[in-house]
Amino acid sequence: MTRANLTLPGCWGAVIFAAVSFTPSLLPRGGLLQGIVCGITAAIGYGLGVLAAWIWRAFADRGVRATRPRSWQVFAISAAVLLAVSFGLGQYWQYEIRRLMGIDEYNIALVVASPFIAVLLFGLLLMAGRGVRRLYRWLARTLRRWIGPRAAAVVGWAVAAATVYLLLTGVLLQGLSNAADAAFSVRDTITEEGVTQPTTGLRSGGPGSVVPWDTLGREGRTFAASGPSADDIERVVNHAAQEPIRAYAGLESAEDAETQARLAVDDLARAGGFDRADLLVITTTGSGWVDPALIDSFEYLSGDSAAVAMQYSYLPSWISYLVDQSKAREAGRALFDAVYEHWIGLPADARPRLFVAGESLGSFGGETAFSGEFDLRNRTAGTLFVGPPNFNTLFREFSDHRDSGSPEIQPVYKQGRTVRFASDAIAEIPPGGQPWEGNRVLYLMHGSDPIVWWSPNLIFSEPDWISEPPGEDVLDMVWIPFVTFWQITADLPFSTGVPGGFGHKYTEEQVDAWHAVMRPEGVTPDVLATLRDTIGKD
Repeated sequence: MTRANLTLPGCWGAVIFAAVSFTPSLLPRGGLLQGIVCGITAAIGYGLGVLAAWIWRAFADRGVRATRPRSWQVFAISAAVLLAVSFGLGQYWQYEIRRLMGIDEYNIALVVASPFIAVLLFGLLLMAGRGVRRLYRWLARTLRRWIGPRAAAVVGWAVAAATVYLLLTGVLLQGLSNAADAAFSVRDTITEEGVTQPTTGLRSGGPGSVVPWDTLGREGRTFAASGPSADDIERVVNHAAQEPIRAYAGLESAEDAETQARLAVDDLARAGGFDRADLLVITTTGSGWVDPALIDSFEYLSGDSAAVAMQYSYLPSWISYLVDQSKAREAGRALFDAVYEHWIGLPADARPRLFVAGESLGSFGGETAFSGEFDLRNRTAGTLFVGPPNFNTLFREFSDHRDSGSPEIQPVYKQGRTVRFASDAIAEIPPGGQPWEGNRVLYLMHGSDPIVWWSPNLIFSEPDWISEPPGEDVLDMVWIPFVTFWQITADLPFSTGVPGGFGHKYTEEQVDAWHAVMRPEGVTPDVLATLRDTIGKD
């Protein structure tokens, strides 16, 4: 049944899975990434093929039989044709995705190399799988000295599986996480080129600030030292504006999240942030980054604003997304609670409008301070969550309990009375014709954003967003067990490597999102168009 130590059922599984790995996902895939996805899915297909054959033999009560040479010949011809057709269709689909997103970059050398990359990775994974099998067999033989053969087989598989799991999660994953944390903690000490310490007391790290400049971290220093000036705002919105206040606390600013949050709020109060018309609480992404498009749009539309944020990790958002979620939860709750405690103690007629925002993992952290729709509406003047991860608690609650007939890519919750969803807020935000009164909550999310749609559930179940008509920025997709999960997983690290308006890259669309949430007076369509251009160029 084998040739070159490969089984025919396993080879059929590998070829079928390799072929379907060329189907499109959310983002363009270069040759290197396609080779990786193809190699992983082929290895999974091989394993499933071997498993299916074993189950069939068990039910048929027969042993392994030698495979006829003609069966291998049929397989070789069929595999060559299937893979060639799949490869060609895959290149066409990738061209269509690039055209849809306006991407011209195309590395033909990597495309040619992708089959070799796939074969190499498939071979490595096959060797690893056989190593696990040898471990199981050794354990089973050893255990037979004390227990029966069937029990030994079961216990052997359990121990082998547990060993692999512990190695991957406890050694490999934790080791990679620790290495990344060490590497990015060094990066956090570096200041971006062109970023200088503020000379105004309106910024953390500036004169009189209670947060030292060198403790803000790389992204905190960029946040405190950048942004539009009052003159910049006046030129765009055509009315008087105040210099924006920005308060921030880095990981090195305090020992724990609660102390860090109180320090940021103390600096915010010192600078006069609670005396402004609008106050924004931001939960950052993993590295402490605040998207300039998010904060700048808010400051332009307000004209009299203050903002506060804090860092909770050294890791980039996509790594924090996988290993650092608890820190985002703690930071989001600690910062909002500290701000709210000060804010609620002010006279009602002296309080600024209190807004909340977060992008990517920051939206996850921002949500954790609230219990649901009414809590968001009652304790804030408005909320904007951008590119929410699929595991966000409130996002999932609102999406899973959406009104009948509304699609998952743009759900309608409770007729849109408080919470709404949009991929681009320039057009009317659904549901059209329904009142959106009181304080507003808006989720901004692209149909092509893998952060929004990635979930372990993709392994075994088809989500509604694939079975429903796709968004305007996505090709028709087909859900395939295991394969789709790895395709979307492979999209994650490259989710921002696309033009604005696609993937996880949110730029000028945040202007209209904030306009919908804040409802500022005197902002004309011409002003919004100018502001979109301004944000899009930054």
